[in-house]
Amino acid sequence: MTSVSSEDLTARAKIRNVALAMFAEQGFEATTTRGIAAQAGVSPALLRHHFGSKQGLREEVDREVSRALGEALQEVGAELESGDLVAALGEVSARLFGADPHLRGYLRRVLLEDSDTSSRLFDRLLAGTRAELDRLGGLGALRSDADPVWAAYQVLFLILGPLLLEPVLRRSLSSEPFAAEVLRARSEANQRLLRHGMFAIDS
Repeated sequence: MTSVSSEDLTARAKIRNVALAMFAEQGFEATTTRGIAAQAGVSPALLRHHFGSKQGLREEVDREVSRALGEALQEVGAELESGDLVAALGEVSARLFGADPHLRGYLRRVLLEDSDTSSRLFDRLLAGTRAELDRLGGLGALRSDADPVWAAYQVLFLILGPLLLEPVLRRSLSSEPFAAEVLRARSEANQRLLRHGMFAIDS
């Protein structure tokens, strides 16, 4: 998401961003509207005025997350002029997930909670990934034997795996899982895997 100083945020946007951070850190159920209002420096009445309820606020957070993901996919489309969609996907996803720990935490919480919200979010991510693979296929850059069902899942697993496993990755890596140098190395490794495979085994 675009970084904006707190002084430049409208009250509505500030409440939404605080809610995103608190939902990421505490989970939706454990977060209270009073806690969000206090952290945002507004009254609970103003929060209700803008969003109606905690569920209404969550829906606004979900829309903002979807907007950020949509913008990232548009960036991928803009970089297609280079003819290297694999590299563009890696770079854009690294920038998106590497820049905002609250976004990562929120996505992790939602995707693992096994709810209608998590299903909708995953479906949006999967649809976006399929659209970009279709675009790659249109450029003649997708292997003819790529699995039509699983290809999008495989790409998405590469992107979401580190996000979902960030807490345990932090224990096993010598650097932060989303530090710039780790993101760069992981993106390059993923690109090599997608382009060339891993095993030197004759089929």
